[in-house]
Amino acid sequence: MKAHSWIFLAPALLIMGLSAFVPLMTVVNYSVHYIFAGSKPEFVGFANYAEVLADEPFRGALIRQLIFSALVLLIEVPLGIAIALTLPRRGFMVGICLMLLGIPLLIPYIVVGIIWRLFSQDDIGVIPEALGAVGYDYNVSLSPTDAWTTILVLDVWHWTPLIILLAYAGLQAIPDAYYRAAQIDGASRWATFRYVTLPKLRPVIVIGVLLRLMDSFTIYSEPLLMTGGGPGNATTFLSMFVARKSESYELGYAGAASIIYLYLVILMSYVFFQAMTGDRGKDTA
Repeated sequence: MKAHSWIFLAPALLIMGLSAFVPLMTVVNYSVHYIFAGSKPEFVGFANYAEVLADEPFRGALIRQLIFSALVLLIEVPLGIAIALTLPRRGFMVGICLMLLGIPLLIPYIVVGIIWRLFSQDDIGVIPEALGAVGYDYNVSLSPTDAWTTILVLDVWHWTPLIILLAYAGLQAIPDAYYRAAQIDGASRWATFRYVTLPKLRPVIVIGVLLRLMDSFTIYSEPLLMTGGGPGNATTFLSMFVARKSESYELGYAGAASIIYLYLVILMSYVFFQAMTGDRGKDTA
């Protein structure tokens, strides 16, 4: 019966494999050729990769991306767990809270960028109006600090609910017996959280960290719509940098940058996964 089940899965797996494999091989082919608009492709081996790694604008975009992703994880994961701990465990308020938390996750990336662009506009935006009332001269178009902070707050608003929902589901799955045992032992609230709640939430936290890490590396629509990558290159993250190279028909450079981009995300995800599950694997062994 199990062997026959693969027959039904094979068409879907084949389609998914082709839809991922063909574009990937196309990008790999571009990355080893010099291709520019109107020119004949010329095989150059790893020259494009060397050019990308030596390119100062690429390294700048990479550094900005790493800083942004690190801030996203440092803010959203602890904040999501803290909010999940305050949500009601039972009663009619559970459904209301979960419904309200899920609203930001349902909004498309482009719509989020448009909404926050309206929020941050100088003439009609509520953010400049509110900050101006306390004496702060907010200008997302001219101040790199304001642009960075706004995009970071946007991402926290958009994606922290994902961490909250994951953590809440993990909390619901922890048996009450663990908490009763901790209460009998006289454990404090902090000790209970550290030695009972947090270890039991580790699988959920691993999923949340990996999802947010990979997704933060794909941020594109929001900074494109809000700041256009500016002021200057202050909010030109890695995805926008690669997209602009491809739009200018530097396909060899863009292909090499995309492959480096891909392997960087895979490597970082693997390192995070091993770091967060390594101790658990040793314990079970």
